[in-house]
Amino acid sequence: MENPKRVKKPRLLALPFKEREYFTENLALLLQAAVPVGETLDSLSQGISSRSFKKAIITMKKDIEAGYNLADSLERSGIAGSQTLALVRMGEASGNLVENLKIAAEQERKHHVFVAKVRSAFIYPAFVIVLTIIVGLGVAWFLLPRLADTFSQLHVALPPISQALIGFGIFLREHGIVAVPVFLLAVIILGYILFAAPGTKNIGKKIMLHTPGVGRLIREVELAQFGYLLGTLMNAGLSVTEALQLLANTSTTLDYKKIYLSLADSIGNGYGFKDALTRSKKSERLIPVSVRQMIAAGERSGSLPEVLVTIGKTYEQKSDTTTQNLETIVEPILLVTVAGGVMLVAIAVILPIYSLIGGLNQ
Repeated sequence: MENPKRVKKPRLLALPFKEREYFTENLALLLQAAVPVGETLDSLSQGISSRSFKKAIITMKKDIEAGYNLADSLERSGIAGSQTLALVRMGEASGNLVENLKIAAEQERKHHVFVAKVRSAFIYPAFVIVLTIIVGLGVAWFLLPRLADTFSQLHVALPPISQALIGFGIFLREHGIVAVPVFLLAVIILGYILFAAPGTKNIGKKIMLHTPGVGRLIREVELAQFGYLLGTLMNAGLSVTEALQLLANTSTTLDYKKIYLSLADSIGNGYGFKDALTRSKKSERLIPVSVRQMIAAGERSGSLPEVLVTIGKTYEQKSDTTTQNLETIVEPILLVTVAGGVMLVAIAVILPIYSLIGGLNQ
């Protein structure tokens, strides 16, 4: 049997999630109420503030008036992603367009929730770290050089820790205007290379996947997405290979994307889901044994979509718990780190003062 046809990822407009969700949900409701597609699109455009979104809806309406079906006009407009397009095409062919649009809206919401969980785990630590760096640079730039001048006039012998910190402060006083912007620019460029650049962003994601705590959360979010999205796509009438291809387009983690594509190729060549998982080496490490056993049982009983949805719900709950635990663990670590920095500066300042007081007493 030939390999499954790769599902082409459509050109997608950068649109606010809320407006995209609003469009999909209300499109389903208005079509269910038997409102003509043209009037539906006119009504939806009035509730959208994004100019590019309104322009895309106008383009979509013109395409429908020119004879395009809903799926093709959605693809040409760039409003809908590959999963929504597949569900709309399947719905138009089977007569379940409204139901499939509701499923598409729920899948978009779920995907947004899964991505938001990973992002939320980094917001608080990033805020604390940035604030600590700003305060630390301020102290080193403005306070430590003045202490250096005072200690120098009093001829105080500085311990090594004080010499290091005060030397850093003097460096900032003399070269900070150039050094600090260069440092910040280097950090921004490094962050872009690791997490945003198309050719190298998978490096940063691989680092996060192998980071304790964060890696566990990413794996649980991926498994929740794997179970829920794949199960609902199959329930909507898509084949396993088509659903896996769409899931690969949705995944933001390269290792899981490779797993989904490998499973699609193996199943397309005639292997069962269980055997396809065995053939994929990465799946042994990234998909737990319990999940593979549940999939095998669901495949034998003919209830694979329902089992996959159950897996998705289970790991969604686990990811909620992990997110809360991660925040609980990270907070004291950050506090200890900040306290350690404050203590280091305090020791560097207090030790010379003690030396000065000792010299005066003598």
